[in-house]
Amino acid sequence: MTTHLPAEIPTDISNVTPDWLTALLRARGYDDAQVVEVDATPVGTGQMASSFRLALRYATPCRLPDTMVAKLATGPAAQREFGSGAFRNEVRFYRELVSTFRVPTPAVFATICSDSGSEFVLLLEDIADGRQGDQIAGCSADEVRSVAVAAAGLHGPRWDDTTLLDDFPLPTPDDCDVMESLLDPMTDVFRSRFTLNAAQSSVVDWLVRDAGPWIRTPAEHFALIHGDLRADNVMLRGDGSLSILDWQTITTGNPLRDIAFLLATSLTPDDRRVHERRIVTDYHHALRAWGAALSTPGNQSSVLDYTFDDCWRDYVDNLIQAPLIIVFGAAAAQPTDRGDTMFSVMLERTAAAVADLDPERLR
Repeated sequence: MTTHLPAEIPTDISNVTPDWLTALLRARGYDDAQVVEVDATPVGTGQMASSFRLALRYATPCRLPDTMVAKLATGPAAQREFGSGAFRNEVRFYRELVSTFRVPTPAVFATICSDSGSEFVLLLEDIADGRQGDQIAGCSADEVRSVAVAAAGLHGPRWDDTTLLDDFPLPTPDDCDVMESLLDPMTDVFRSRFTLNAAQSSVVDWLVRDAGPWIRTPAEHFALIHGDLRADNVMLRGDGSLSILDWQTITTGNPLRDIAFLLATSLTPDDRRVHERRIVTDYHHALRAWGAALSTPGNQSSVLDYTFDDCWRDYVDNLIQAPLIIVFGAAAAQPTDRGDTMFSVMLERTAAAVADLDPERLR
């Protein structure tokens, strides 16, 4: 019976064959799995990796589902090398970290990643009864509220947990130097690809001017953050439940970076203006609930001392997460018509959010 991991890691879905899947699944403990047929259909709108729904037929019934989603690094070697750190992050999240949080994610059946990180495959639960959020159309206020409350299950359980810093340290001065050195070239690439209106251009100017001081400011509180929490990275079900996808950009930082990015980019400006305070309030309540639930006598979570005023201040102060991810994400992703439309819409919504909440930043 096969127990060793496959020697090669596919970078093209055509190489995810029945024999290859059988070897991976058996190496991950599914000894009764023998895949004899696989049919792959593209799903999702990933900007850095590709996802496919696999319809599987087994030699005999086993304890695995008939469909799952394969996520893998595709494209030219240089592009995969550029994304290798992100790929390692996602594999590590599913292998080692997900069980320490209370955030809804797809179940994971198997993972494999090269030492370089340039090649990886994840075999994940197929959420066939859900629909992916649409970044361009945006989500409803109730949907975004559900995502924000779910994110509290990522931030609350390990709020200010210093053991996170062993593997995901807060930015060092050298890290900040590197990021600052990339701001000008990344924004030059962005401006060369997109025709920006005055409001969008002002937000990019703000990013270049203030991202350095922002990233250098020590975080008063920190948690593991998703880093790219937005509509496209969520599967929504009809019963109101959801799963958060795409854990490639995890890092430690102020948790409100996730919430600011989510609301600024996934709601229309009109919906955000009406509902954002309610959503941040509900997120704050959920955050404190996790702190209360997971505290023990004599070891009370510091999140219980985190007031709503603190939360709202951090929400506004971390709006810069949105242009940062938009500009760097556009530079890292393969250009597509949908992707270009998406980044433009996200930047337009961000410009409106900053103008509403912190207009002095656009001076």
